[in-house]
Amino acid sequence: MRKLRLAHLGLVVAALGFTAATPVLGLSSAYAAETVRPEIGNPLQAAQQLMKQGKNKEALAKLRDADNVGNKSANESYLIERVRAAAASAAGDNEAAAKSFETLIASGKLGAAEREKFSEGLVGLYMRAHDYGKANAAINRQLKDHDSPSLRQLLIQNYYNSGNMSQAESELRSIEKSGRLSEDQLGLLANIQLKKGDKVGYVNTIEKLAASYPKVSYWTDLLNRVTTKPTYSNRLTVDVYRLKLANNLLKKPSEFVEMAQLVIQAKAPAEGIKVIDKGYKSGVLGVGAEAARHQRLKDLAEKTLADNNKTLAVDEAALVKAKDNDGLLAMGYGLVQAGQADKGLAMMNAAIKAGGLRNPEDAKLHLGEAYAVAGKKAQAITVLKTVGGNDGAADLARYWIMAINHPMG
Repeated sequence: MRKLRLAHLGLVVAALGFTAATPVLGLSSAYAAETVRPEIGNPLQAAQQLMKQGKNKEALAKLRDADNVGNKSANESYLIERVRAAAASAAGDNEAAAKSFETLIASGKLGAAEREKFSEGLVGLYMRAHDYGKANAAINRQLKDHDSPSLRQLLIQNYYNSGNMSQAESELRSIEKSGRLSEDQLGLLANIQLKKGDKVGYVNTIEKLAASYPKVSYWTDLLNRVTTKPTYSNRLTVDVYRLKLANNLLKKPSEFVEMAQLVIQAKAPAEGIKVIDKGYKSGVLGVGAEAARHQRLKDLAEKTLADNNKTLAVDEAALVKAKDNDGLLAMGYGLVQAGQADKGLAMMNAAIKAGGLRNPEDAKLHLGEAYAVAGKKAQAITVLKTVGGNDGAADLARYWIMAINHPMG
């Protein structure tokens, strides 16, 4: 996941209200009228001249002359630290700069706008030094005065970088309570959960990413995770493939071939033809050493569909007579895929209402999928919400709802 940018906290000496060319008494108009003794003013002026020449370390050394003067007024101390803050920052002496920043912030002499600039600069200094503890302390002081989304994100990133996963997650959860997390924030939360070994939490977060920010990587991870759950049933493999097809995740020839074979076996040859045609259209099937095999599979799907159409009425009557509701359910789904949505959906609903199905939750999942294929999104979502169980059917139903509401581009 992308790391949060820190550029907005980069320390800019000019933002401190001081440059090497600024006269000492011009450092702060609010205190310009206060008297500065020569033994203080002269070293400050000399330090300024050195900074103007790029001799920032020498400027810091010159400031020690002012430091050694006794009985300094609050204004004199303030001006010394103001110059030192600029010189130390320019010299790359983060430790000295940070001390001066802390002193200036605590002085009570900064206006609200300047105090905010110095506070952000202080965070930047601590970040340069990778002192996340002090950086976060400075951030938290600012957050007490006013909330800042950028600073709060930086706080979370610092907790993460310093290994404090629990605090980082706590901050993210706090943000989540007041609104949706951004993609970067969800990505960071997912990384935290991985590091903590929280597999359930990780999958929940990936679900949120796939739902709100649909991408191939999120969907691939999500479907891989559901199939590795200890309670997952392999009979749902065809349904996993259907979700992959809906989200354009099928890439390999073997994936198109296996899905086509599975749906043909599931009495949905029209769906098999769609899968094969999509494989051909994407340039994955019909090429290479397996091209002849791909053609044979396409021929099989077309022949199976033609044969089914010839005996449809007879087969339906036999299933009704035998009260084979599983068979009627499969036939109904196949009809929907073949373009006979009204007849197929009515047959599926009747089979589910009649009961006696081997896997009632699978039946509702397939009905929801059929409604989606027929373009009846509202009905699909209504049915899919009723799917239960812990073998993967409920997970896949939930993912279908996500795919319907937020389709892949």
